[in-house]
Amino acid sequence: MGVERTMTNGTKKDAGTTTGPLAPGQRWSLSRKREVVIRILKGESLDALSRELGIELHRLEAWRDRALEGMELGLKERDAEDPAQQELDKAHKRIGELSMENELLRKERDAKRPFASRKSRR
Repeated sequence: MGVERTMTNGTKKDAGTTTGPLAPGQRWSLSRKREVVIRILKGESLDALSRELGIELHRLEAWRDRALEGMELGLKERDAEDPAQQELDKAHKRIGELSMENELLRKERDAKRPFASRKSRR
């Protein structure tokens, strides 16, 4: 099992997680940023996290704000089972079929009259 350690604000954290100060030359991965944002959303102090992780306060705030914006966009999307979206998808499919049919009919028409579309040289 993972070893727990008590944080400065009294919360307990699994020592096996990947958050913590970075080694020189190391970059913040998506999963590490996600873990930090989750800790912020759970109520950990931004100041304490900033000191613990060695990250500027404004950067932590920016990560949190971007995460909340992404969450909002994700919640705005309609469900795949939405009847209006299903009807719209059907309509787009039918429009595509009709466009293809028109294109094929034009090609067939032009193949039967190869000289009809040419203009006179005079």
